[in-house]
Amino acid sequence: MFHPVLRFLFAWEYCTRDSRGAVGRRARVLDCAVMSRMCCSRYERLARQAGWTRIAGLDEAGRGALFGPVVAAATILDPKRVIRGLDDSKKLSPERRAELAPLIRERAVAWAVAQIEPGRIDAWNILQASRQAMTEAIAHLAVPPDYLLLDAVTLDLPLPQKPLVHGDARSVSIAAASILAKVTRDELMEQWDARYPQYNLRSNKGYGTPDHLEALRVHGPTPLHRFSFAPVREASVWMWKASQQELPLSGPGAEG
Repeated sequence: MFHPVLRFLFAWEYCTRDSRGAVGRRARVLDCAVMSRMCCSRYERLARQAGWTRIAGLDEAGRGALFGPVVAAATILDPKRVIRGLDDSKKLSPERRAELAPLIRERAVAWAVAQIEPGRIDAWNILQASRQAMTEAIAHLAVPPDYLLLDAVTLDLPLPQKPLVHGDARSVSIAAASILAKVTRDELMEQWDARYPQYNLRSNKGYGTPDHLEALRVHGPTPLHRFSFAPVREASVWMWKASQQELPLSGPGAEG
């Protein structure tokens, strides 16, 4: 067994040296163990080798939130215009995401963002709403894709696609989409925070944090909360200071 550092170095050398060499042959075996857990362009390269040229990565943000839309993004990256530092948006600081988002928009072959509002989330369920947001993002791309890389989901589209578990941490295209989706949704939450300051949306981004749950108990939900989610549904019924009128045990005229 190789030491983890050696495993990484072999995999890195495979990506940077001619695969016909001895190091390349050894590293090809280690590639599956190491590079599959790193955010890189491996899956994009494999797709291009198979003949696909317009490879779109897709991801969403806000799937588990109690408030606001679910936002999806699609990105087709240019392999000749490398963007350093792409990774799962959840691993990056807000400052780093803010630096990367304009680079992605500038250097990508095409990108698009779409959102599904809470009412449609409640009508469909969050999984179907997330898929619909991704489908709409694809439809808005200026350049139509011929291959899809997705984060552990598939879409009902006549396109070849590869779902990857933890795809936003393994594929640069999915990572780029996750960053655009996250930055877009965070900006929306800051805007809604000005209208609903009691929910602290600027900080919790609409997720079920203790302060958000407490605000739901005190103030009840807004029209932009997701009523199909249990904490919102329960808060709408049992909000603090709510009272229930006592009903008579018998109707008018009934014998006592």
